[in-house]
Amino acid sequence: MEESAFIAALRDLATHPAARGLGDDAAVLEVGGETLVLTHDTLVQSVHVRTDEDPADIAWKLVAVNLSDLAAKGAVPLGLLVSHALGAGDERFVEGLREVLAAHDAPLLGGDTVGGMAKRAWGCTAIGRASHAPVPDRRGARPGDAIHVTGELGRAMLGMEERGSGSANDLAYRRPTPLLAEGQALAPHVSAMMDVSDGLLLDCWRMAEASGTCFELDSRSFPVAEPARKDACVRWGDDYQLLFTAPEGASLPVLATRIGVVRPKEAALLVIDGETIQNSDGLGYSHRA
Repeated sequence: MEESAFIAALRDLATHPAARGLGDDAAVLEVGGETLVLTHDTLVQSVHVRTDEDPADIAWKLVAVNLSDLAAKGAVPLGLLVSHALGAGDERFVEGLREVLAAHDAPLLGGDTVGGMAKRAWGCTAIGRASHAPVPDRRGARPGDAIHVTGELGRAMLGMEERGSGSANDLAYRRPTPLLAEGQALAPHVSAMMDVSDGLLLDCWRMAEASGTCFELDSRSFPVAEPARKDACVRWGDDYQLLFTAPEGASLPVLATRIGVVRPKEAALLVIDGETIQNSDGLGYSHRA
């Protein structure tokens, strides 16, 4: 099954309100007067990380991608659970984990270890506390809202090519920065928000679908790290920038680029430069069996 089809099959099981119909990046759970935000992500060797990747960088990325989901909810990290597949470089994994936990003041609360895997995998559950209610959702984009994205897209793609150089692009790929402060600042102002993990175009499609709207984009406004490769920059993914919608003309607390407008959904979920996109194939990264 493709990733989207499998998630659709799970929706009959995820009936608790905290699951948000599996239409968002995280669960939002009310507990004892607090609003908790919970998310889980997995990295798989040769799928998300290369087989020769430094385990310290794997640990950093594992935590960072989960914290990025908390950032998209405007949440403050409370702690992490980490699972680790034992193998070469375990000491380096611990060192990278120590560095990323310290960098983002996120305590390790527990997890699991396994061994004997032919292909190694690592999992992380991040727990956060909402900084604003309602907690931002993929599903809240409204017709007339402006569409924005932070930062420059494509830096991780370029960093894959510059791996080990120590450049800004290299670090964007190996050690991405979750935009926690930016997400918390934006939470009171946005109608919808998510992080860009699988490519700007695919994530715009997903937000439009979740919101029941159409996203009309102007490719001339896309903020990319290498304009000559704009198309690749907006499809490759791994950027962990924040994609959000907000009322047109709203005063925003962070720097972001306006890339389009939300329209009522008629026949299409996505329109780019006036061209209707018929399906999501090729828009970004999607898992398949």
